Order: sequence, then C-alpha cells, then structure tokens
Amino acid sequence: MTIDFSKHPDGLVPAIVQDANTKCVLMMGYMNHEAITKTKETLQVTFFSRSKNRLWTKGEESGHVLTLIDMAVDCDRDALLIKAVPKGPTCHKGDDTCWGESNNTPSYGFLTTLEEVIADRKNNFSDNSYVSSLFAKGINKIAQKVGEEAVETVIEAKDTNSDLFLNESADLLFHFMILLQAKGHTFSDVVRILEDRQKG
Repeated sequence: MTIDFSKHPDGLVPAIVQDANTKCVLMMGYMNHEAITKTKETLQVTFFSRSKNRLWTKGEESGHVLTLIDMAVDCDRDALLIKAVPKGPTCHKGDDTCWGESNNTPSYGFLTTLEEVIADRKNNFSDNSYVSSLFAKGINKIAQKVGEEAVETVIEAKDTNSDLFLNESADLLFHFMILLQAKGHTFSDVVRILEDRQKG
C-alpha cells in the first residue's frame, strides 16, 4: 500500500472508517505516516489529531476503540478506507456514527429496504397489501407459498428461459423473507449462520 503524502502539504491523508460488518460509514479522520504505522502495529485505529497536534487512538479515553480489519488506499493514492469493528458508539457525541445514523444491523441495500416494508405490512395491517393478507392467513399459508415458489424455481432451473428462472427466484426470495418475519427472524440471522459456517 503506497500512499502519496505529497498531495497533502500537511502530510495528512483523509481516512474514512467503515464498519467491517455492517458496511456503515462511521467517521472520518486524518492520518500521517506515524498514525498508519501505529494502527497496523496495534490494530487499534489511530489518527493524527489536528486539534491536539499529536497521535490519537480512537477510544483512548472512552474505551470505544476501532479494531482494524483492513486498510486500503484509493486510486489516486491520497485517501484511505479503513474497515474496522467498533466497540461502542463511534461519535464523541455518543452516536453510532458521526452522521447520527444507527449502526445496529448490517445493511443489504434493497433487501434491507424490502425487509423493512415486509415488517411494516406485518405490524400495520392493510386491506390492500398482499403481504398483510399472507400474514393474516398464518404461518401454514406462508410456508406453503415458499414451498410452491421453491418448486416453481426448480422447474424453471431445468429449462433454458433465464427470465422465467430469475423471476421465480425473486418470488422465492420474497416469500422466504416473509416467512422469516413470520417466524420472528431477519435476513441477518441467516447471514450470521452462513458467516459462522465459513469461519468453521
């Protein structure tokens, strides 16, 4: 990893910190050569504090440290992306992030948004909602729908029409996410098991 410090007259490169698990952006700080070296040696994310004019390890007073997982330089070699695991809130104001966002659960982009919509339809019944109607019919009907969509996906997998196969796959995933909610679980619960299996 080669960093071009010459692009910054003060020798400080911006460093964006991202939660290695949730992918949420936590904070931004500045690093010089010594801060980067200390971060790699201790595995505790360390910055150069412009206000204190010294090296500053995140959490050195609060205990809310950032444990280094990975560090990468951008294409211009003048900015860093730090992937870390936070211990407690990252912002000095007590928030999870310096942007006031929650960092409780991983985000899977659109799937997370879809999961939130499914949860809303479960908790706030709507006569016009297909999802609400499924929850009203109970776990047996929801499980049956997952089975039906699974069979249809298998049938299309044995054919050559990719469009039909992908549509059935989407239906299967959608109904499986409904089933997870009906059982009181989330997509993250399944991902966690897969991650544990990969580690094992």
